[in-house]
Amino acid sequence: MNVEEHIQRAMAEGKFDHLPGKGQPLRLEEHPFEAAEWRLTHHLLRNAGFSLPWIEERHEIEEALQSARQALRRAWLWREKALQAQLPSILINAEWQRALALFHGQIEALNRRIFSYNLHVPSPQFQLFPLDEQRELERLEADAGDDSL
Repeated sequence: MNVEEHIQRAMAEGKFDHLPGKGQPLRLEEHPFEAAEWRLTHHLLRNAGFSLPWIEERHEIEEALQSARQALRRAWLWREKALQAQLPSILINAEWQRALALFHGQIEALNRRIFSYNLHVPSPQFQLFPLDEQRELERLEADAGDDSL
């Protein structure tokens, strides 16, 4: 599990919920990578509630990934209940394959967005790793195994 996954899991478990300043705006008056000639412009944009495009893109990517994960988890839970209810296996397999195909397409689209995003960030430290579909499926199975269904 990489660092990003550890952070995401800790966030999901609420380990950052009680940090001082939670919900408060960050005070980023001076940005170390900001060009001096853009400082005033960025300051005005921040005060007006705008953010840098690459920051907004990262938030959109993270939200889309969370949405894809939740949809696959719902399909997984449906599959588990359908198996317990002994619904026809052909129906269960067809629905699960449909959910996997949809998830595959979402991961591919997100990886294209991540590639584009990585080209626009000001420093490599802000880049995102491409998503590994197999790792995502393993994560789903591990998380589902942790829950008592």
